[in-house]
This record gives sequence, structure tokens and C-alpha cells, in this order.
Amino acid sequence: MGQIIGKINPKKYAENARELLKEYGSPSNIDAEKVKEKPLSQHGLVYDSSSETLEPVYFFILDLMNDFKLEPEKLEDNFASSPGSGHFSEMGQRATIMQQQGAKILGDVNTVLRSILNLIYDLKEFRIRLSQYNDLKTPKRDAAILALKQIWMDKVDISKGNSSIKAMTIGQPYQYQTLIDAFLFAKNLKDVDKIDLNDRVKRILRPRILEFNDWLGNSEKELRKRYELEKSYLQSQVNSLKLYARWAKPYLKAAQQLEMKEMDKEPALVKTFNTIILQLTLFGKQKIKADEEAVAGNLPKEFEKMKMKRDYYVCTLVEFKFRGIPQRIAQQSHYAFGGKAEVTFKSYVLNSDELAKFKEEIDSSDVDDAMKLIEGSTGQSLDTIQDEIKFFLGDKDEYGGNQEESRDKSNPFVALFGGYDKKAKKEKSEKKESWWPEKESYAESQNLRPFAEEKSKEMAFKIFDVYKKAHGMPSYT
Repeated sequence: MGQIIGKINPKKYAENARELLKEYGSPSNIDAEKVKEKPLSQHGLVYDSSSETLEPVYFFILDLMNDFKLEPEKLEDNFASSPGSGHFSEMGQRATIMQQQGAKILGDVNTVLRSILNLIYDLKEFRIRLSQYNDLKTPKRDAAILALKQIWMDKVDISKGNSSIKAMTIGQPYQYQTLIDAFLFAKNLKDVDKIDLNDRVKRILRPRILEFNDWLGNSEKELRKRYELEKSYLQSQVNSLKLYARWAKPYLKAAQQLEMKEMDKEPALVKTFNTIILQLTLFGKQKIKADEEAVAGNLPKEFEKMKMKRDYYVCTLVEFKFRGIPQRIAQQSHYAFGGKAEVTFKSYVLNSDELAKFKEEIDSSDVDDAMKLIEGSTGQSLDTIQDEIKFFLGDKDEYGGNQEESRDKSNPFVALFGGYDKKAKKEKSEKKESWWPEKESYAESQNLRPFAEEKSKEMAFKIFDVYKKAHGMPSYT
């Protein structure tokens, strides 16, 4: 995480800032893994006890950060067990169960999705047909009548077999070559009488014109009813899809969280040993209240009434690395972890712009690899389908009966990826925008940031010192 902060503001928090900016051009393009982090200060603790659990180390520091009003949040939580350990087998079994349950529900999702696709294609066909009925009330009426007559001959009259209009026009033995043209021309029985045709053709034509006109009125009503029914069913299927997606989400998330991080090069993970490596990162921040600090005399008096362009935060990054020995608790399925804990306390100062960029980088990192793999492989197709769903469920009376004023236009797939728990994110452009920390004012660079840096160093040392004194642990700085 310190490398990401170094990426955001390389000039302050990266030792190799010059080389990085020369290679990548701007901070937003820098590969965080190549950053040589340079925090304001760094302190470390080492605790090694195979007989005592490691949880108290973590929770003592977590509570300490809360006591100092740093509002800590967990940014990283990774683990890896040696393949020969019982813990590896236990976690593998649990992950498999979650994966199987998630995959089963996703199978139901795919079934409903296929149904939605078929409904969308049907609705598109209905819209094309209904547009021709709508054209009957416009100057396009003649063209619409001709189109509907073609449909009637192909879909309805063709069922008569050899006695259909097309069969009698081109088939043996009739070959009434003028029959189709006469049918397309005549709008009613009067038109039939006006046409210069022999009586045999007219006798065939009269009942077909009556049949078509009767079909024209009834088919429109039935088609609009079917269109409405299909849309109602589409709404029902979308709701089912949302439900299945919500059911699948906990299993997929749990399966992803139970996955072990690859640490093939970690020397402590010997295949046949009973070992586990845990990596945890806590990030805490505290806002600098410039007006209050000015009143207290810590900042120039001008800050009492000065309206700041952005806020500055004292930031503390606490990184844990545990090397433990999993021990199953008697008659329970849980494990206790004793072993060695290395805790590093780092201090930084970030303004509100840098803090927002830091959170953005965290969100776009590989922390949620598995979920991004699912979403990335299907995202484009789901977006396309969602556009179609919105189009039909938001459709107005032009093609159907009475529509509800408000439809549920929410994406049926966002529940699968946690979208109902968060505000909708803006679509990211494919091309990365060049980002630089905004230039600081004189007051910020010469007064506020230096004061915040000293306070940040003091805060990181205070947490380190309190813990060290409370436990009498050996330390390195």
C-alpha cells in the first residue's frame, strides 16, 4: 500500500521518483510495484511466540488506532498455507463448497438469461409488426397495407396449401398469374369489381379480401395483447434474475475470500510444514483542523479565518506480516495461530485530492481479482442486454396498452457484484487520464503540510511506542 501512495505523489513518497517519472511520464501511469516507497517515518515491532495467539497483536493495534481517532479501515487481508498443512486442506474444502453453491446458482442465472434473450428477440419482432399497424393511421397507410398483405399471405393464407394465393399463382395446374397483383391492389370488394379480371379470379379474390380485412382488425388487438404479456413476463424474468444474483453473491464473495494468495517464493512456506503466512494492512487517517490549530498557536493566525481549498490528513499505515503455526482447537473446526508477527508503522500526509486518488487506486487494484474476472468476462454483454431491457420495460403506449409510469430500471446484474450496496460508479474511460497532484498554495506547502507531516510522524511513533511499552517487546526502527 505504501507503493500506491508513492505512485500518487512520487516526488514526496518515492525514492526513485525521477526514474519513474522519466519512464512513465505522469503518476497515473506508474506501475506501483516499481515504486521504492519512502514514508515520512517508519517504525517496526517483532513479536515471536509459538505458544500465544497472534490475534491480540492485531486487535490491540486496531483498538489503539480507534482510540487515537484514526478511523482505521482494512485495505489488505491475504493468507497462504503450506500445501501439507491441515489448514490448507480445511480452507480448500470450504472454498470448494462455496464455489459449488455459487456455480449452481449461476447455472440458474444462465437459464433465466437465455429466457430473457428469447423474450427480447420476440419483442423486437412484435415492435416491427406493430409499427406497420401504427402506420395505418399515417400517410404511410398504403405501404403498410401492402406489407401486412405480404405477411398475411406468408403466415396465414399459406396454411391453405395448394389453394393459397401464392400456390394458385405459380403452381400447377392453376397459374392465375394476376392473382397476387390483384390481391395487393384491391382494398375492398368494390375494388375487386372494378378490376378487369375474369370471373373465376374474382370469385377467388373476394373471400380472400374479406378474410384479410377481418384478420387485419383482430390480429392487431391480439398482437398488442401478446406484446404486453411478453413485456410483463420479461419484467418477471428480470426480477427472478435479480433474486438469483443476490443469492449467488455471498457464495462467490466467500469463495474469493477463501482463496489463498500465491506465495511460491516465500521461504517460510515449506510444502510439508504446518505453516501459514498472513498479510494484513490497516490504514488510518485524521483530518487536520487548521482553524483550531491556529487558535492553539500551532499554525499562523491567518488560518483561523482562511478558507482552505482542500483538507489535509494525518495518515498512518500499519502493515502486519504473520508467520504462524495453525493449531486446531479441540472439538471445533477453528484454528488458533501462534508464531511470529512483524508490524510496521508508516506515516504519510495526504490532502483530500490525493486521498481520493488513493482510494481509486485501491478499488482498481487486484484486491478483488476473482470478482473482476467474472464481471470482466460478461460485463459487455450484460451491459448490452441491460440496454435492451431498459428499452422495452420503459416503453410507452405507442406499441402496447397502458404502461406504468415508473418501471424498475435497475440493472439486474449489479447485485452479483455488490452494486446495490454502493452508489453507481461513473464509467471509466478506456484511455487513462494523466493525473498529477494539484500544485499547493504557499500556505499549504510552507505551513499546513509541514505541520501535518510532524503530526503524522508523532502519531505513528505514538502508536508504536504505546504498544512497545505495553508489551515490553524488542523493536527495530
